[in-house]
Amino acid sequence: MARQPRFQLPGHPQHIIQRGNNRQIIFASEDDYAFYLESLAEACNTFECELHAYVLMSNHVHLLITPWSDDGISRVMQSLGRKYVQYFNYRYGRTGTLWEGRYKATLLDSEQYLLTGYRYIELNPVRAGMVNSPSNYTWSSHKHNAHGKQDPLITAHPLYTALGKAAEDQQKAYQDLFKSYFARTGVFKIRALYIASSLLFG
Repeated sequence: MARQPRFQLPGHPQHIIQRGNNRQIIFASEDDYAFYLESLAEACNTFECELHAYVLMSNHVHLLITPWSDDGISRVMQSLGRKYVQYFNYRYGRTGTLWEGRYKATLLDSEQYLLTGYRYIELNPVRAGMVNSPSNYTWSSHKHNAHGKQDPLITAHPLYTALGKAAEDQQKAYQDLFKSYFARTGVFKIRALYIASSLLFG
């Protein structure tokens, strides 16, 4: 049976989730994380996508991406997936697939859910009990978005830049969004959105 085409809307952000097959490890060393990010940056530049937030966990990734072409995200994930699997298999002497089927993509309504999506992604290591603060996790966009540590992968979304006139104001306002530790209603909103989006867009 042929796969249904992805629903993509240029200029509108999507939350991407991709997991390791059977939830197996997809990053076994710091070099793996670094190679994935380098490959992600290259793919986004090639296929006209902007990355706003990300977190790389040991067995899955979350990406917040705005595409500027009809098939931008699909091409990014295809290019990135193939390149990283080739790298990982060669490095660790393995064969076969690394990913658990197709990546999951959820179209976000910018006004209601975008900044909730930022927080949901960057708090992943906290919810997993790996760190006490998202600032203590290396492989995410939080240090860039909240503290101004330069990360060339990141392009600020207009709703992020609207948090303040200067970069310092934006970072302070962004930090304030995390002080309540992401109220559970935010989690429920995102999960409900995923369900609705999967029913609408496949």
